[in-house]
Amino acid sequence: MNIDHVKTWTSCLALIKDNITAQAFKTWFEPIVPVKIENNILTIQVPSHFFYEWLEEHYITLLSRVIKKEIGQEGSLEYSILMESNHKNAIPYTVKLPTQNNNSIRNMPVSVPINNNEKQIRNPFIIPGLKKINIESNLMPQFTLDNFVEGDCNRLARASGYAIANKPGGTAFNPLLIYGAVGLGKTHLANAIGIAIKEKQPAKTVLYVQSEKFAHQFIDAIKNQTTNDFVHFYQMIDVLIIDDVQFFAGKEKTQDVFFSIFNHLHQNGKQIVLTSDKAPVELQGMEQRLLSRFKWGLSADLSIPDLETRIAVLHKKMHGSGIELPKEVVEYLAYSINTNIREIEGALNTLLAQASLNKKAITLELAKQMVDKFVKNTAREVSIEYIQKVVCDYFDLPIEMLKSKTRKREVVQARQISMYFSKKMTKSSLANIGAHCGGKDHATVLHACRTVVNLSETDKQFKIYLEDLEKKLTLQ
Repeated sequence: MNIDHVKTWTSCLALIKDNITAQAFKTWFEPIVPVKIENNILTIQVPSHFFYEWLEEHYITLLSRVIKKEIGQEGSLEYSILMESNHKNAIPYTVKLPTQNNNSIRNMPVSVPINNNEKQIRNPFIIPGLKKINIESNLMPQFTLDNFVEGDCNRLARASGYAIANKPGGTAFNPLLIYGAVGLGKTHLANAIGIAIKEKQPAKTVLYVQSEKFAHQFIDAIKNQTTNDFVHFYQMIDVLIIDDVQFFAGKEKTQDVFFSIFNHLHQNGKQIVLTSDKAPVELQGMEQRLLSRFKWGLSADLSIPDLETRIAVLHKKMHGSGIELPKEVVEYLAYSINTNIREIEGALNTLLAQASLNKKAITLELAKQMVDKFVKNTAREVSIEYIQKVVCDYFDLPIEMLKSKTRKREVVQARQISMYFSKKMTKSSLANIGAHCGGKDHATVLHACRTVVNLSETDKQFKIYLEDLEKKLTLQ
């Protein structure tokens, strides 16, 4: 009897959804694609080996149960795992799970092909008088996984951090390279991984070091003729975290010694975590043999946070500080500062300091004044999203309706007003403004702006609307 693999997997998902959180379901099950069912074996395709390990570690009992319910007691599971690749047509490889009981499935060792033909070596060197217990981790205690706010912009990186914290050196994510622009949380996440490992396994020697510090230590070692001690010290580390590895670019000798340390740690099952402002393929001035090793594990990017994540960051910061801010102030900060997490937190700290020192209540007007002084010139202008929110709040309309195709008079009017203020108060192109308003073209935006100007000259009530809104959008 032929069984429809898509319907079977859909039924499995319905059961799984009832047994886990919505966020876990979205992260770990929505990306899965059913491939086929043959001989009572359901094959599902997952995006990476990271996905496979996480499912096998956390959800294999649940998966086994629902598959046996849908297919029968003979039902079993097979993974088709895409190799890490930028190509859409990457060839999957398969990991088969046995059909025995759940415990045997969970504990089944899996052999994964790794392109590493180098022989493993033992470290024969011990620096006289140096004990691992005396090595300070240099971790920053304020950066933890608990206060690292999760969003679409960082979900993969955060999840990989949890996996490594539970099994340092024992996952396919070695090394873990976290990359992204300034202020998006690379240092926070790297430290958080180290802290989590120390909490779970205090005996592990964890070391966080900035790449510039590493380079300066190496230069001092050359001067003092203690290069061997320098190398042996780093070879003793169980979890090595190197921040801003892009600063190794152009430093050939530093790259050479790090290559040697990297090989030793990796071959001996030690965990390596790196951060960079660029993906490995974009790093310039780095030796190819080092770049190839950066790609052995997982490269996870941190992108610019979306609005929901920015609001969540502010609420997390407020909760940690034991303070409350008016909703309109929180939303204004989140809408106005959309570059990175560091600027959002800095703006909040500045606002709190100003209010405290000047003994002023935290109001929307104070927030506007602070943002104008705090944010860089390139980001001072009010955003299109914030203009739309203020206009929709003023007319009591849901923002989704503003972006819809409805031709209701009150919606069309609000849409035209938001276009007008977007053109007046931002540097965005007409095409970009139109794109934010439901995919309208530049001609529609121009027509809207002319309509608003004409109405303001002939309709007194409409002119009052504009004046009220402009006061809300600009400094008093």
